[in-house]
Amino acid sequence: MPRADLTITLPDAVWVGRLSRRYPGVTFRVLSAMPAGETGVGLVEVVGGSIPEVLAAIAEGEDVERVDVLHRVEDRAVVQFETTEPMLLFSVRESGAPLDLPMEIRDGEAAMEITASADRISALGEQLDAFGLRYDLERIYRSPDRPDLLTDRQRDLLVAAIDRGYYDTPRECTLTELAAATGTAKSTVSEILHRAEGKVIKAFAAERYGHEPDTG
Repeated sequence: MPRADLTITLPDAVWVGRLSRRYPGVTFRVLSAMPAGETGVGLVEVVGGSIPEVLAAIAEGEDVERVDVLHRVEDRAVVQFETTEPMLLFSVRESGAPLDLPMEIRDGEAAMEITASADRISALGEQLDAFGLRYDLERIYRSPDRPDLLTDRQRDLLVAAIDRGYYDTPRECTLTELAAATGTAKSTVSEILHRAEGKVIKAFAAERYGHEPDTG
């Protein structure tokens, strides 16, 4: 099955595009999303920055009809939203191409992964054009071909952790020290490393022992 990686530039008319530019150090991670009539609803995890300020800015958006905070800690929150400008969701719906989630949005750009037939991927490009959404097709490949195992951010942080002795025994660098050295929130470092470690371990198990993760 073909897979495609796209980077989509979100306009300021879309609340998450507008706010991710206003707060470039914040990651908006879309956990779920779907069109609902003329609006779009979903869950988004907000990571980094001044959470109270960012949440207030979301609620103040003219294109946001409703926002409910479901979970909140010091440097992250999960909110349920309803927006009147779900251009990206409409593009995906009209193309019939399923969106791989979570999807991360930073500084006005959404990193999207799609697994679909070639004609549906092509239809998605046409729909993005129709809605006036600029995009770059970063990569298209077929299974069992695989893209780079880790994202740039995961790879850079994993390399930094190795170089600083985070995985040495005894450990020469703590999570707190690694976070300070990379200028990243401690909870964010923990999450990124956890995801990267999971990918590396699963890839190793699949290659060495033929074990594929249970997706059922």
